[in-house]
Amino acid sequence: MTDNCNVLLISNDEAISAYLKEKFALHSRFSIQSEHSSNSGIDTFIRGGFDIVLIKIGMPDMESSSLVLSLRAIDPNCVIIALLEDTDPYLLREIFKLGIYDFVSQPINLEKLFFLINKGIDLRSMMVTHHKLLEGLKEQNASLHKQNSLLARRIEESTKNLTRLYEDLRQTYMRTIKVLAQAIDARDHYTHRHSETVAKYAVAIAEEMRLAAHEIELIRDACELHDLGKIGVEDCILGKSSSLTSHEWEQIKRHPQMGAQILQPLTFLDGVIDLVKQHHEHYDGSGYPEGRRADDILIGARIIHVADAYEAMRSARSYRLTPLTKEDAILEIKNNRGTQFDPNVVDAFLKIVNKL
Repeated sequence: MTDNCNVLLISNDEAISAYLKEKFALHSRFSIQSEHSSNSGIDTFIRGGFDIVLIKIGMPDMESSSLVLSLRAIDPNCVIIALLEDTDPYLLREIFKLGIYDFVSQPINLEKLFFLINKGIDLRSMMVTHHKLLEGLKEQNASLHKQNSLLARRIEESTKNLTRLYEDLRQTYMRTIKVLAQAIDARDHYTHRHSETVAKYAVAIAEEMRLAAHEIELIRDACELHDLGKIGVEDCILGKSSSLTSHEWEQIKRHPQMGAQILQPLTFLDGVIDLVKQHHEHYDGSGYPEGRRADDILIGARIIHVADAYEAMRSARSYRLTPLTKEDAILEIKNNRGTQFDPNVVDAFLKIVNKL
């Protein structure tokens, strides 16, 4: 979290603007600047370095969608919080489609507003890091290939350093790939730390099933990387609140295969790659990408599938703002025992779910 936060308020409601200025003045780490029209707000945003933008939905001089698109054209990483006069469900769906981080309705709850601002600052920091990482991947890969060549020559010269050099290289790749996977989770604040939580659930199930220690470590690594292939899925699809089209669903279904392809050059991850590729296969053969069934699916992938599904149901998502209750999520897992999920994995999950 940064020491100071610069907030831009774009609202034609002078009473709200005066109220927020008064309240922000009481917080030493927050500073706020207000503009009373969309165009003046855009001009100010161009000139200043703002961490958060508060916009009133329904400004008379510009459509809210145009205002949001203009702000994002200036800074793709800007975090926008909407001020709403009412919380009509249709309006909420529309503003989330625009990529707005969250909203505060009137009368304004200051505690919620300051909480969202703090979380928005964290999100912006992660998004900036994510974009820098993506932009630098090609350069990093070229650098890593050069390092590989240099390391190979050194290995030929002195085999006694082989183990140390190999481990250094493996750790470098793992750090790079895991940071990228975390950044992909952070593309949507609803899925922040998703992979970390899935890993916790999957390891607990694997331990209940008495898997060997090396198998559990493979499952842990695969969970952290299982959604890596979503780097190839458009943000508008990942954050879509309505039903996916057949074309959009095909993009989603490609992410396990794409993740495996990204990891394929890393030969030391062979066991992990297969788990990443198979984690959406269904026990009855109705899954993807290959339609594997039963024991033809690796046990680690069957475990990750249950953990991933449970975490998704217990979390808010763009397409379902209210998470399922624990009881409803467990019931859904039970109802799909033997079809979507391996019965033995479900039985192990039910034994430890209350400890999660």
